[in-house]
Amino acid sequence: MISIFSSLMMALTAGAHGPLWHDSLQWRGQTASMTMQPGGGFLLQATHARRAIPVQPFAVRTASPLFDGLYAMAQDDLRLDSVAAIRDGAYDHDQPIPCHCFATGEKWPFVWTRDLAYSVDLGLWRFDAARSRNGLLFKLSDSRVAGVPKGPYIMQDTGSGGSWPVSTDRVVWFLGARHLLDDAAFADDAWQALVNTLAQDRQYAFDAGTGLYRGETSFLDWRKQTYHANTAEDVVPIAQSYALSTNVLHYQALELAARMAGERHDAGAAEYRAQADALKAAINARFWRADRGMYMSYLGGDGTPIDTYDLLGIALAIDSGVADADRARQALSNYPVWPAGSPVIWPERSDQAIYHNRAIWPFVSAYALRAARKLDDPAHIAFEIASLMRGAALAGSNMENYELTTQATHVDDGKLSGPVVDSPRQLWSVAAYLAMVGEGVFGLGNDGRIEPKLPVSLVPMLFGNKETISLQLPGQRITLRRPDRLDGNLLVADRVEQHGDESVVQLKAVKVPELPLRSKVPPFAPVAPAAPEVTRDGANWQVRSSAPGTLYLNGQRVGAIDGTLAVPAVDALQCFSLTQVGADHLESLPSLPQCEGPFANIDGAWPRAWVAPAAGRYQVALRYRNDHGPIITGVTAAVKQLEIRCEGSPVQTVPMVMPHSTGEQLSTTAEFSANAGAHCSFALQQGFNMSYLAHNAHYTGGVGGSDGPLNDADVGALRIVPLTTKTAP
Repeated sequence: MISIFSSLMMALTAGAHGPLWHDSLQWRGQTASMTMQPGGGFLLQATHARRAIPVQPFAVRTASPLFDGLYAMAQDDLRLDSVAAIRDGAYDHDQPIPCHCFATGEKWPFVWTRDLAYSVDLGLWRFDAARSRNGLLFKLSDSRVAGVPKGPYIMQDTGSGGSWPVSTDRVVWFLGARHLLDDAAFADDAWQALVNTLAQDRQYAFDAGTGLYRGETSFLDWRKQTYHANTAEDVVPIAQSYALSTNVLHYQALELAARMAGERHDAGAAEYRAQADALKAAINARFWRADRGMYMSYLGGDGTPIDTYDLLGIALAIDSGVADADRARQALSNYPVWPAGSPVIWPERSDQAIYHNRAIWPFVSAYALRAARKLDDPAHIAFEIASLMRGAALAGSNMENYELTTQATHVDDGKLSGPVVDSPRQLWSVAAYLAMVGEGVFGLGNDGRIEPKLPVSLVPMLFGNKETISLQLPGQRITLRRPDRLDGNLLVADRVEQHGDESVVQLKAVKVPELPLRSKVPPFAPVAPAAPEVTRDGANWQVRSSAPGTLYLNGQRVGAIDGTLAVPAVDALQCFSLTQVGADHLESLPSLPQCEGPFANIDGAWPRAWVAPAAGRYQVALRYRNDHGPIITGVTAAVKQLEIRCEGSPVQTVPMVMPHSTGEQLSTTAEFSANAGAHCSFALQQGFNMSYLAHNAHYTGGVGGSDGPLNDADVGALRIVPLTTKTAP
């Protein structure tokens, strides 16, 4: 993989510039060509695909039949994804469910919250607002449990450890919904869902100590691809962690809530604004890694900084305004690229198959393109446009994903072969291509403004000898007129003239700073090491690592370790973990922790009693079993509320999450305060999970669905341990 870096600029030049991409392109011995057919359609012929593309409602007219035909192909893919019914093996026994909406893809004929929301946000609302609304409404649900407010709530799809709140990115729904609020009834539903969902996430997923929301990275939900391999069996560390992308989505939801509350003269507007501002500050304080010049993808539950990065999280941080101008430019320029496109994660995992790992996902590339446009960066704009075109042309459809180095839909690499799953006409890939044309080339923003930011390097392909290029969209037409002189690197609007529904944009060339494409990086991180061996030796812990690495204690970096290191023992929780260090000082994912401390285990009937030995902060967790479904899916993560009453202190209520497990393990942890000698009482109250939603009465893929709601686990001892200092980052 490393040897291909030297070919990056040559590959970009050959792929994105000049007449080569008028009718065809070549890539790694493959060819894709496009010809116009009598009557207006196109014929795509590629090494591994041949497709007749019929005339579509909305045409783009440039000097490149390849560019124009691929836009028609994206519309044809969208037509095939426009359905009257959906189905999934886990719902209604795989029987059709009426829904005038968009299916997720050829292999995924259902509506999934995140896929649809990202697709709508990338512009599908322009092409079919009714289907967009219908699909989003399909993911709203009231509750079906007495005593729980009726809702509506956003549904978190089936997933890790029994779904929410292991995964908490359901708020992505609002990214799509914000474009459709011109419909009063839909806007009212969205407002109620916003209020209810944000309140619920604040109660169960928000950590006041860090100012962040817990939960899995958005979209990167094949656990062991991006988290420690042990999460294939135990997802509690994911439920305990903090993800950049998911926190940025919560920030955007809070921004929308502040705006909608203001429009409704709701008294909550100021509070939503304050929460959004505080979350933005916390994201910048916690996730920014100055030595890398990037935002980390996620943090461990104890605050351990994880030396791993994802393009969607970074692009969302830039597009949302969470990143200021300086950090935005650093993050985009420091995130690596391969000749074929931008990886969705970096560094890659040498021990994992190709899917999120070692892969390009077009919808993420579209968000990277959006970020590059915000930064007026012609190099990254041209790069992502080329990647999106190449992938669609060679595959003959807008595929779910591609292998990173070849942009192929399958690479044979033994047990690491992949992409493991790859669906044609994947909805968010279709949306990505349409967005690349509408936003990336013609400059149509979500607010309706037309602000082209077209790299001069693409002029030979798009304009050729033409004076103008044009795009027809529902209800409007955009025409771009080339400037007389190309004495810059970026074409922007000089003036815009309106002629009925046509906007004619006279372009001008400007010279702007270009962010370099970072191509020389080590592709792989080291593999996570084994947990350290920890033994007591008088006043110290002797911590032993089997290989050179870095030692962390309670999420804080202690320093290098090579063999055995003495660490002073204290009468409180001390959790030790290791990383290995590889090329470019890249750290592996942390090992499993080895935790030591004066643990108290409280059994018996509820409420349970305990006396605090000293004043301070304590960590609490539950031993439990939850065998109500497999680790990879379901709706029955057990979610409880632990009510803590200690003499001399206010009542403290904390959430306890017990995902599906493969045996007895520890729940998520929480913290509470107690005075010395205080008698404390612990009561376990019912919480909320996705099985409580009425929509999941259709769930037939496991318990908690058609057989009724289920929010339970086999709870064992209550574990309490003192903390020296707050263990959050």
